[in-house]
Amino acid sequence: MHSTDKNIGIRRIGIHLGTGGGASTAVERAREIGANTFQIFSSSPRMWRAPKVAPEQCERMRELRAKYDVGPLVIHTSYLVNVCSQNEEVRQKSIAAFRGEIERALQLGAEYLVLHPGSWKGMTREEGLVLAAESITRAIDGLAWQGTGFHILIENTAGAEFSLGGSFEQVAELVERLRATAPVGVCLDTCHTHVAGYDIVSPEGYEATVAQIEATMGLASVRVWHCNDAKAARGSKLDRHENIGQGTIGVEPFRRLLNDERFGHCAFIAETPVDEPGDDERNVRVLKSLVE
Repeated sequence: MHSTDKNIGIRRIGIHLGTGGGASTAVERAREIGANTFQIFSSSPRMWRAPKVAPEQCERMRELRAKYDVGPLVIHTSYLVNVCSQNEEVRQKSIAAFRGEIERALQLGAEYLVLHPGSWKGMTREEGLVLAAESITRAIDGLAWQGTGFHILIENTAGAEFSLGGSFEQVAELVERLRATAPVGVCLDTCHTHVAGYDIVSPEGYEATVAQIEATMGLASVRVWHCNDAKAARGSKLDRHENIGQGTIGVEPFRRLLNDERFGHCAFIAETPVDEPGDDERNVRVLKSLVE
């Protein structure tokens, strides 16, 4: 047995998968491509209204995950949700849609629900933070999440103008505002981190970046890493994902991250492009091959 074989079971490595034929089919797909964790959308990411999840899908999801030891299950919130929109109608729709996301995540037994904090255009960043915290608190109010292990994960963003969460400090501040009222943690995206200006490529830069994560949100708050290479340069603020090892981050930083015991508790999930059949499996294989 190679040392990699011994340790791969320890690292939870997977990818974002489609749910054609029902959400539970993603478990079989994950297993087929060698993943032991995965991420899905629980409904169309570009529609406000979402159909209810069939109870048999929820049951099947739990059965298959237990059978194959696939987890955590990560759900990504719809792209339409903007919890800090200055437009009252959009914000109310976002709160309702996000509540639906939480309900479906709980029904499916998901451990994590990833949320982009949104855009504060038309306000100050401070007002945006306050609105985001308020909206998330309202969305989860009254839902029975206690004891389920469920967490909402605030994802860092690429740092575009008016986008909340482009710095670790902003993510940490939002998490801090929510701690008293919601089960909350952090999802960090390698591409977003890189294009927002943090150095994760050089060994010294990586250590400095990890120190900043520790100083702001704390390493234990980070539950998921989205493992994406980047098409654009560091500091460009351009969110364009690339296949692992084929972008401006390169393969070594992923090796460093996957073998960093400080993140041994995290799930590592790729959201890489599928330009050709088998790209999803290839990216999972590359990430698994880096575990030493």
